[in-house]
Amino acid sequence: MTRSAKKGPYVDERVLNKVLGKKPENTPVIKTWIRASVISPEMVGFTFGVYNGKSHIEVTISEDMVGHRLGEFSPTRKFVRHGGKMQKEIDQKAKQSEIDAAKTAKGSADAAKKPAAKK
Repeated sequence: MTRSAKKGPYVDERVLNKVLGKKPENTPVIKTWIRASVISPEMVGFTFGVYNGKSHIEVTISEDMVGHRLGEFSPTRKFVRHGGKMQKEIDQKAKQSEIDAAKTAKGSADAAKKPAAKK
């Protein structure tokens, strides 16, 4: 459920105080653990280190991010691709076919560059 319109967006005061009165160019990365804080227009241009449970991920705030939450741009889960052993074999075959195609393309390009032998 969304937050009540009467209350307004939740912007943490500590995060806002770190931003107010400072220039984005001169400010280092602002580390924060407050993922639920809504990004306000005053934060545009600053770089935040948003904690994802393991480390701080640097997020540079742009105008498109205003209204979203800081945690949306710092994923907490690492995606490990699907497939296992079968997918690995398929990927190796695809990579090998790309290498072979590149070699044949290079070989045909080299043959085209060589002038015809004179008799």
